[in-house]
Amino acid sequence: MLTITIDNLDNIREAAREFISQMGDATVFAFHGKMGAGKTTFIKAICEELGVEDVINSPTFAIINEYRSATGELIYHFDFYRINKTEEAYDFGYEDYFYSGALCFIEWPEKVEELLPGDCVNVTILENENGSRSINSEELV
Repeated sequence: MLTITIDNLDNIREAAREFISQMGDATVFAFHGKMGAGKTTFIKAICEELGVEDVINSPTFAIINEYRSATGELIYHFDFYRINKTEEAYDFGYEDYFYSGALCFIEWPEKVEELLPGDCVNVTILENENGSRSINSEELV
């Protein structure tokens, strides 16, 4: 199991680089965590380390944001918090994104769990008592 600790925002970019180095060939990442755990903040740091120059924010209302890395690679950032029924994901053609080979970072994946690809990497962000965050994934080592 991979565990990365983010002591504070000063070392989040370092944590993002470590995470990227462990991503391998995986493309779909499901970020689990309570509201305020830091899912969006960590995904933003990952995107910045991949060279995204666009403004990176939570796609809470848009559901999906599209970015390009420094190498031109597509990155999709999903926030399913506002999804009420799985059918809503069908409406915007989730398969075209999840199975595109592009990087997909998903917040609130619990809302569409049955639609996630079998090789989806689950990542859990936990807030520790001292305010630090732990990034855990059993699929990454």
